[in-house]
Amino acid sequence: MNFLEKSKEIRKEFIEVGYFFESCNKLFNIELVAENKGFKKKITQNAIHRPGLALAGYLDLFTYNRVQIFGNTEASYLKKLSSTKRIKSYEKFFSFDIPCVIFTNGNEPDSDFKKLAKKHNVSVFKSKYSTTKVVYYLGDFLDDQFANQMTIHGSLVDVYGVGILFVGRSGIGKSEIALDLVERGHRLVADDIILATRKGEGILMGSGTSLIRHFMEIRGLGLLNVEKIFGVRSIRFQKRIEVIVVLEEWNPKTEYTRTGLDSIHTNILGVDIKTVRLPIFPGKNITVISEVIALNYLLQHYGYDAAKDMQERVEKGISKKRKSRDNRVITYFEHDFE
Repeated sequence: MNFLEKSKEIRKEFIEVGYFFESCNKLFNIELVAENKGFKKKITQNAIHRPGLALAGYLDLFTYNRVQIFGNTEASYLKKLSSTKRIKSYEKFFSFDIPCVIFTNGNEPDSDFKKLAKKHNVSVFKSKYSTTKVVYYLGDFLDDQFANQMTIHGSLVDVYGVGILFVGRSGIGKSEIALDLVERGHRLVADDIILATRKGEGILMGSGTSLIRHFMEIRGLGLLNVEKIFGVRSIRFQKRIEVIVVLEEWNPKTEYTRTGLDSIHTNILGVDIKTVRLPIFPGKNITVISEVIALNYLLQHYGYDAAKDMQERVEKGISKKRKSRDNRVITYFEHDFE
């Protein structure tokens, strides 16, 4: 689609351990137990590794460049080793460029582990949560950090719970439509710059940038703070993008869908999003049509498709007419004289 020509894909190549700790400390209550000189080290993958085999001496497939998780299994194994063997195991482990280590289930690293971590500038953290919880939380966090993202020029609004992304040429009226929808009780996610993030398979989340967020520019009026004018109920910080509405000037030579049987989709970051090409002209109520687009999407989501229903009715009507001797086009309700 043309509106994607100016879009830009964004992908993080790494995050620093310091940023990782700052974020996860607030979210999951991870504590620093040894060394902070390793905060400049880089985490380059969204996967997490449990180094049980590496500690036992098998290093052929050791994915050392991931966040290392020491759970009950690793802690129990290390306690059973003699002091000499345990230190040798630590030395082999830290001979690799480890980004950071997290001990789960309230386990604590021993003094030898802390010394070697300090020597190799590796930050060590601990969590009271179980290994399963830590892996789940951190996996979700890292997936977000390394997710594919794209900036899109448009307006994203939550209409009846459906995330509608309005796109089109600059000045066509995207912000005005979004503002009208907000005034009718719907919720603005972002205007002008939309940050689209792929979350898992088939899910595309949209949000605003931290700078612009819920500000909106209306030509001839200037900048507006939607949250301050309409209140906190008028905004959302993020919303799944479910429908794209492409706003176009009416062109009598262009063919637009009349039935809705031929659905259009736009692929963004590998996710197919239902797309509606909407011709506009003076006097056309785009706001009401946008609400109907959202309601129609919900009906389709729950199994009802008006276009297919009409097609089936026409086919049944044609079949019935062929079998019937009644050639009347119009039938009347009995005793209805109004």
